[in-house]
Amino acid sequence: MRAPLRNALLGVFAAAMLTALAGGAFLLHAPSMPEAAETGTAPSADNLPLPPEPPRISDAPEYEACLDLLRADPEGALTRATEWEGQGGGDPARHCLALSLIALGEPERAAPRLERLAATSTAGTPARAAIYAQAAQAWMMAGDSIHAYGATTLALSLTPDDTALLVDRAIAAAGINRYADALLDLDHALATDSSRTEAWVFRAAALRHLDRTDEALRDIETALKLDGRNAEAFLERGILRQLKGDSAGARADWTLAVQLAPDSMAADLAMQNLALNEAGPVRR
Repeated sequence: MRAPLRNALLGVFAAAMLTALAGGAFLLHAPSMPEAAETGTAPSADNLPLPPEPPRISDAPEYEACLDLLRADPEGALTRATEWEGQGGGDPARHCLALSLIALGEPERAAPRLERLAATSTAGTPARAAIYAQAAQAWMMAGDSIHAYGATTLALSLTPDDTALLVDRAIAAAGINRYADALLDLDHALATDSSRTEAWVFRAAALRHLDRTDEALRDIETALKLDGRNAEAFLERGILRQLKGDSAGARADWTLAVQLAPDSMAADLAMQNLALNEAGPVRR
């Protein structure tokens, strides 16, 4: 194994973090809707790094209008939210302002605002947990896994069995090389919901980093039984096969990952791994 290439192969934890940095993972999940807006309809956010159903902390028309404006005019939403906050708009104005900053590519400014809002808001527990989750994703977009881990921990203190939050915290833990902690969260997530394919894939990656490759392979096979077209699972299995000395199998898996999701970060990393495959067995 060539020492300079020892850490070259990139798997699903890297894909998740790179996707977050690109602004394409906000949110990684849609948390529960707060009680105050169970009858509301969330705006579409197809073109912005916003959750498909942003957590509602108010049913005020001004709040709805500000969130709607985010879709087409985030700068206008920022201006509107800033003015509204100055006029006493309170938590709804602050929330829209923070989301506007994310949409404008300034997650490092949005993340602490969201954390403060989640800490001080009088909204229900699900809404506060969801806002902490938004803060965590903003930190990830800013490349700060330490703060992302902390924000997700605060979210989990409110909703401790939220499997998507557990997966999010595992990703943040991996970003600071805390793979044993990531494994604990993924164990918890899968004990709560064993049908989460991505949790099995991330658990395999955590096990791989802990040099438990046989267990990792079993997890990947479980993931592929749940979803036989999961590009991330093939990305990870390719690495595990490479570690076992099966370069042909690794190439086949990475090629399939590219074919299944050609525009994904998993495909980008699979192509990088294919290029490195010729250099001999490597690991990360």
